[in-house]
Order: sequence, then structure tokens, then C-alpha cells
Amino acid sequence: MSTIRHPAVAGRFYPQNRETLAHEVHSFLSPSPHALPAIGCIAPHAGYIYSGAVAGAVFASLQVPERCIVLCPNHTGMGKPLSIMSKGTWETPLGAVAIDTPLALSLKEHFPRLGEDAAAHRSEHAIEVELPFLQARNPRLTFVPIALGTGQFDVLQAFGEAVAAAVQSQDAPVLIVASSDMNHYENDRITRMKDHKAIERILALDPRGLFDVVTNEDISMCGFGPAVVMLTAARKLGAKSAELIKYATSGDVSGDREQVVGYAGVVVR
Repeated sequence: MSTIRHPAVAGRFYPQNRETLAHEVHSFLSPSPHALPAIGCIAPHAGYIYSGAVAGAVFASLQVPERCIVLCPNHTGMGKPLSIMSKGTWETPLGAVAIDTPLALSLKEHFPRLGEDAAAHRSEHAIEVELPFLQARNPRLTFVPIALGTGQFDVLQAFGEAVAAAVQSQDAPVLIVASSDMNHYENDRITRMKDHKAIERILALDPRGLFDVVTNEDISMCGFGPAVVMLTAARKLGAKSAELIKYATSGDVSGDREQVVGYAGVVVR
């Protein structure tokens, strides 16, 4: 039997009603006539009221191919440290999205430490909230979900190199999405200062530098692991530049500047 992953946060992070969700997603997307192919991107995964505008700006600024790898942190602590799903579908209110089994098998072949594990994904929100944007940009979307529960640089680097090798072996383009919010629950001034340091390393296409600054500066960027993997893969795939598309904090919406979360949208080409 094929695995069906049902929505875990519909009605909380984003609307549960199909029509309402479609309207909200399209309100955040203003597709550019100059949207270009990209190797990878970083997009936030909070409730749409807070981070939807940043995520929408990212996905509107690039061409979303039919095949994507979506990397996220493991917020729940469930499952294996490197958790992939290789078959089945994920449901969102916009419809079902098939897992790209051939691409998933290629990733497992290039990086055998990936473990088949649906448990890590069952309640994890950080990939789910990206899917409606990706579906809206390409209704023929297929993808591979991977949750990372490790913060070891050597493992992240090796996996990034394996992702690049797997992508290179494909006949069609693949977009690598790193799902991440930035610094958490400090005041707006400190959060913007810390996030700027991390973003500086991202824009320099410097995965080791990003890892070091997040670690040394105590930046609570939940998806630094996915970002390190994406940047490592992008460099191997010939990336030349990274662009900050949009930045915001939750305080821009809530008005509370004492405890905010940062959101950065970056495209790598």
C-alpha cells in the first residue's frame, strides 16, 4: 500500500479550506515575468500570517520545476536523524503531491545513511507549509521530503555533496528547498543583528561560515542544517550567486518587538 501523509497543521499554520488557502497563497505570490531557474532557495515555515509574504516572495521569484527536494529541520525529535520518504503522497488542501520515488532512490544510493522513516514527517510542519506555494507555482510538482535531526557539520557537508551528485544524475532540473526560520524569541533589534550575520554567510555561499556563525553567535536558526546542505550542494552544482529576496520578523505583523522570530527568503543561482 502506498503511504499517504495527511496534513498535520492545516487550519493552524495555514487555512484548511481549499479555496481560502488558494486565495491566500496567490495573494502572497506575485510571479515575476523575469522569474529564472534556480539551484536552491531558503524559505520560512511559520504560520502564513507571519512568514507567508516572505515565502511567497521567494517562490514567485524563481521557476519551480516539476521535481524538488525539500529539506527541513526535525522539530519533533521523532524518527531517524536523516529521515526520507521514498514513496507515497502528501496531501494538502490543494490536493495530493506525489513523492518522486526515482529521485529519492538516487539520493539513498548516493547517501546510504538516509533512513526510510515516515514517523519523522508525520507531525513535522516545516515541509508541509512549503508545499502549497510549490503546488501553486507548478501543479505537476513531485518532491522528496527529508528531515534532518543532526547538527554535525561533517555529516551535513557529506550529505550536501551527495545531494549534488544525485541532482547531477537526473535528466530534468531539480530545485533544492531549505525550509528554515531564522533567530527565535529575542527582541527585534538583536534578532535582526544576529540574522544579518547568518544571511551574510548565506549570500557568500559559505556553508562552513554559516555553520560557524550560527554556532558561535548562538543564532537559533532552526533550519541551519538544511541550509548548510543546500549551500553545499549548490556550490557543487556551480552556483554563482545568492540573493536576499525578502526579510521580515514576526514583529512586523504582531507589533510585539520584544520576542520575535526572523524570516529570510534567499534564492541561489
